[in-house]
Amino acid sequence: MASKSKEGIEIMPTCQNCGRKWGWKQTLKKSFTLDTGMTCSYCKKKQYATKGTRIRNFLITFAAMSVMAFWNLFYGSSFAFIAISIGFVPLLVMLYPIWVELSNKEEF
Repeated sequence: MASKSKEGIEIMPTCQNCGRKWGWKQTLKKSFTLDTGMTCSYCKKKQYATKGTRIRNFLITFAAMSVMAFWNLFYGSSFAFIAISIGFVPLLVMLYPIWVELSNKEEF
């Protein structure tokens, strides 16, 4: 589970083995591997994205792709659409480390 700020909002993921909070850059770097597990930099134990995190990522990606498909279908491609699409992908990549939650076990 990600740690909480003073306001109770979850900020960054925490290793479920050693309890250390991962940094944004560390989490982003580890998320771009083909392996389903991410090795904690502190305790060297494998951590896995929770089922909830994977579902949330799928839903956000699916919603973004659906909006883009419907936009193109009804309004056609335009410069504004392309600019928004190009800006949206980096935004999702930047936000991923904030909403990822970790688990000691791979959840199916």
